Amino acid sequence: MSVRKLDPVLIDRIAAGEVVERPASAVKELVENAIDAEARHIEIVITSGGRDLIRVTDNGFGMSEDDLSLAVERHATSKLPNGDLFAIATLGFRGEALPSIGAVARLTIASRMKDASMGVTLTVDAGLKGDTKPIAMMQGTRVDVADLFFATPARLKFLKTDRAEAQAVADIIKRIALAHPEIRFTLVSDGSTLIDCPVESGADAFARRTSAILGKDFAENSIAVDAHRDDVTLKSLAGLGTYHRPTANNIHFIVNGRPVRDRLLVGALKATYQDLLPAGRHPAAVLFITLPPNLVDVNVHPAKSEVRFRDPGLVRGLLVSTLRDALQNVGRTTSTLAHRAFSALSRNQSYSSSAPPAHWNGQDSPSRPVGFNEAAQAAFETLSSPSVDRRAGLSTLSEDLLDKPLGAARAQIHDTYIVAQTRQGVVLVDQHAAHERLVYEKLKRDHEKKSLARQMLLIPLIVELDMISADRLLSNQKFLEEMGVTIESFGPGAISVTEVPASLAESDIEGAVRDLIESFEEWGTGATLDVRLDHVLKTFACHHSVRAGRRLRAEEMDALLREMEATPNSGQCNHGRPTFIKLKLADLERLFGRS
Repeated sequence: MSVRKLDPVLIDRIAAGEVVERPASAVKELVENAIDAEARHIEIVITSGGRDLIRVTDNGFGMSEDDLSLAVERHATSKLPNGDLFAIATLGFRGEALPSIGAVARLTIASRMKDASMGVTLTVDAGLKGDTKPIAMMQGTRVDVADLFFATPARLKFLKTDRAEAQAVADIIKRIALAHPEIRFTLVSDGSTLIDCPVESGADAFARRTSAILGKDFAENSIAVDAHRDDVTLKSLAGLGTYHRPTANNIHFIVNGRPVRDRLLVGALKATYQDLLPAGRHPAAVLFITLPPNLVDVNVHPAKSEVRFRDPGLVRGLLVSTLRDALQNVGRTTSTLAHRAFSALSRNQSYSSSAPPAHWNGQDSPSRPVGFNEAAQAAFETLSSPSVDRRAGLSTLSEDLLDKPLGAARAQIHDTYIVAQTRQGVVLVDQHAAHERLVYEKLKRDHEKKSLARQMLLIPLIVELDMISADRLLSNQKFLEEMGVTIESFGPGAISVTEVPASLAESDIEGAVRDLIESFEEWGTGATLDVRLDHVLKTFACHHSVRAGRRLRAEEMDALLREMEATPNSGQCNHGRPTFIKLKLADLERLFGRS
């Protein structure tokens, strides 16, 4: 078959496939054009998920007749004044959005500049450009995209339901709205307003817009971070370790005003939160990165959704170190936890009935006292006396401890939870979760400083395993040696543990070894060294920490609270669960109807 030159309209339709995948792609291109036109109010109207109509109206500076005629031509743009692809200061720049959309739909554009007496309009129908005509309108630009993909019917088959497409448009607008709090965004779908974000101004404009998009819950459970290194500035709201989501949809990166999805940034964020989140959970964060345009390449993806940094190490290092320090310095749990605790205590309470919910089974409760297995009188004794009682005359309460962030220990209940008192309220602490974090952080520090003390076992611990598990463990012998654990083969299907980190000598070593076998099996050879080190330390910490059911003396409880106050990330255990919950005195008074 001979080589031939394609028809220009066909070329446009092929190119459109790179830029316009679905209605949301067209909306993104049109809204970015409106932002570049310095609009302060952008209204988006869609019907049938954008399939039948997309209308984007803005109050930007508009276009002249000549500019409008050129705007729908291939490779025509106003956004590269000097032709430098390495200094792009706008959102749109490729000069392909409007002709690409016009190639697969019925495109109508009307625009008026500030000082013009009339506006001007033209249409592009499946790639065929019409003539410009005068039109009466306000300053700005209105773009109508009707019957998207009617010129390429095969594309219509790949679109999802109208609701799914409308949701995709809403997601795009949310991301762009996060990046530009100075602009009002309105999205109307089939007559219903889905988004209406007013203009935000002032020092806290970013925080208010983030709260409007991601919700008040996120705002209450995040910390503000501002940092600068060389020519790179980072401004963000990062969710606390106890505020995690089932998907990564609440992670937003904005580079020079452009929402992006970048693997380098995602990896850096995961590294920041790796000690804080349960498996399968994701952080929530909005991160603004600002740097000179010549230090970032935005021309690496047709949809401009990815970027490349000239110095990726600088950006990654700034993000990881700044967020990690900020999260470690947070000395409180989330307000959401306190709110949930209060709600759980106050929900559906009745003074006339104390019957538990129908699905509740006291025999299965994890906090069920051992006394329930004993005689009736012994059970009453167990229930009526806390593990530690610090009432006047029994022990002295130091008043200065009440001013500490976690207060003074007053009691231990169910041999699991510490009750502490502060001047502002009450703190409930899970002793096992808290001590697990403390042990883990100490092991990390010792390992980083190469000061992990070891201890020979007087009698080697023999662990009986199957042949495959023993071989798998022995294949990681050198790696475990670096972590302070020395193992040797002890015949078929068995290993002996002869040396462990000194701080773990009294822990459940066999349990830790068996847990590690499962991890090695799951990893195969794909896990990085950092992931393996982190998991081993977490496993050791879990098996060494104070277990639920161990009765503590008052001094031990206070010591645990003080160490938590001095330890980074003590608000959650190694699995991401909270270690303590604060209840304000006002919450307790409302619970009992005193306020």
